[in-house]
Amino acid sequence: MSTNLAASALTLAIALAAAPALAQQPQAKIPTQKVDEALRARLPEAIRKAGAMTAVNSGSFPPYEIVSDTRTMTGASADLSDALGELLGVKINHETVNGLAGILAGIKSGRYQLAIGPIGDFPDRQQANDFVDFVKEYVVFAVAKGNPKKINELSDACGTKVAVMAAGSAERVIKAQAERCEKEGKPKLEVQSYPDQPTSILSVRSGRADAFFSSQAPLTYFVQQADGQLELAATGKANGFDDLYQGSVVPKDSELGKVVLDGYKKLFENGAYAAIMKKWGLEGNMIPAPGLNLAKPKS
Repeated sequence: MSTNLAASALTLAIALAAAPALAQQPQAKIPTQKVDEALRARLPEAIRKAGAMTAVNSGSFPPYEIVSDTRTMTGASADLSDALGELLGVKINHETVNGLAGILAGIKSGRYQLAIGPIGDFPDRQQANDFVDFVKEYVVFAVAKGNPKKINELSDACGTKVAVMAAGSAERVIKAQAERCEKEGKPKLEVQSYPDQPTSILSVRSGRADAFFSSQAPLTYFVQQADGQLELAATGKANGFDDLYQGSVVPKDSELGKVVLDGYKKLFENGAYAAIMKKWGLEGNMIPAPGLNLAKPKS
């Protein structure tokens, strides 16, 4: 990535962090939570004694994670972590690392207690971590207004340059599609992997890439912020994915995972979850109830 592109991406990230989410509904009321002493008692002793734990984030996944500096986060996931913290009687602090691989490795090593996410839940990832799923996502393309390359489904990406987040599930799918393009003798699909969302979307706005392949929720946010320069493409299509659940990540087989799951169940039941999702325009991503490792292997 060029120095100019990196600098422009940083400027865009700061601007997006400062900008209000267009889909946000300011009047949404999120119920204040009372401490559930039974849940608090089940927390790992170190967290309970400290009265705090650290959640890691990728630095940009709006409207879920909107990061203005490495320890300050707003968005739907920030609201969810605030509600969970109130329920558990602990402060949930936020730290940013570069990329999904760093998040998963940091949780596995114990450096961080959890990632609020949401992060894509896949069976292979469940081998090292557990996923407390709370949303369902779809993967689509953000393209220049008018969709000049006519990308209406995944197979249309042959002959284009597609930006993607490094180490994510979308990267695996688009690279597999690039291999199919080659095997079928179609024009080359060039995959451009970037460390974060702002850099990826900037590559499309600058013409460096023809499309950005990623989760529909953040892409909707970026399109809203793009002053009419961008639009979504290939919506309503599978685009190489089965049901795509996303959630918070915790250490494998940990007691913390069970506590977070039961905490989310209470937030679903008392209306906090619905209020948060509606506040940020995410009604289409809601699921009826949270679950542990909802992604299943293909039959």
